[in-house]
Amino acid sequence: MKRRPLPVAAALAATAALLLTACGSGDDKSSDNDKIAGAGQGAEAPKESASASGAPAGDKPDGVDVSLPKDMNLVFDWDKPKDKNEAAAMDDAANFVRAIYRGVYKRTSNEAAVTAYSTGEGLHYAKTQIDSRVEGGWTATGTRRHYQATTRSAPNGKSVEVAFCVDSSKFYGKEVKTKKILRSKPSIADFDYFRIVMVKFPTGQGLWQASKVFVEAKAAKCQ
Repeated sequence: MKRRPLPVAAALAATAALLLTACGSGDDKSSDNDKIAGAGQGAEAPKESASASGAPAGDKPDGVDVSLPKDMNLVFDWDKPKDKNEAAAMDDAANFVRAIYRGVYKRTSNEAAVTAYSTGEGLHYAKTQIDSRVEGGWTATGTRRHYQATTRSAPNGKSVEVAFCVDSSKFYGKEVKTKKILRSKPSIADFDYFRIVMVKFPTGQGLWQASKVFVEAKAAKCQ
């Protein structure tokens, strides 16, 4: 589906008020399985094979590059909701995840995709995740699967919570200098449950940004 162009410079505009409430916690895991985990500020079987590391319908869904190297494979194994806003929020939640790993790949948290798909606490979360990997000297490789997604909208229609499971059992940290892959033994630590509050960008047609991220680490319900 053709996506709308985005004025990237405007992506840090004030975010809409949130009417969704959420709670969560997590801890930051980095090199072993290189999950995006631990929200620094808080915390159905799959039916459809999904888009991999590049964004659906091209690498620039909003005029912003979210492409990733072939060995960094992000799979979004979920069905879109019928509600138009929830479907758009879900798409951009996936783009938010891609944006973080593009920042890891490019070795900078100042990637245009990061400011396009996140704001407020979500932007802080994304930058923290990227910077920790850049400072640690590692990137990522393998397949990270996202599944069992659900959505719920705030009454004002300006925010949508996108929740999903993550399986990182085949996704590993990789040292940038040595190219050494940091494999770990499969365990409950490979599974996390994410809740991302997406807010509608005030002046961007159809664009949604991650404003809050909550992570339940070692999520048995995702096994």
